[in-house]
Amino acid sequence: MKDHRALTPRQEALAERALFGAILTLRSIDECRAFFRDLCTPAELQALADRWAVVALLQQGVPYREIHKQTGVSVTTIGRVARYLLNGNGGYTLAAERMKDSTDTRSTDSGRVRP
Repeated sequence: MKDHRALTPRQEALAERALFGAILTLRSIDECRAFFRDLCTPAELQALADRWAVVALLQQGVPYREIHKQTGVSVTTIGRVARYLLNGNGGYTLAAERMKDSTDTRSTDSGRVRP
């Protein structure tokens, strides 16, 4: 966290809550893309996307070195993602489960996936 601002912990928590509230108002991938492209630098956005890609590969049991080879993400970052996947706040797991559930519910009885 940055130290240069003189915000109280309560003010920091309120600012974080306001950010997450703004994210929750977004209704589509296109809206999220526009918001995050405005919010983040290209490098920050790439780092977030890279970490999310690492989550899926870790959940598939892919070894760190292979993940690095496939994604270019450093082994240190892969380890950090793995640590938070196992002992973090549960956000990675929750989002991954919901992504899987939303994919599963888009399947029809005939086995074809709807667009």
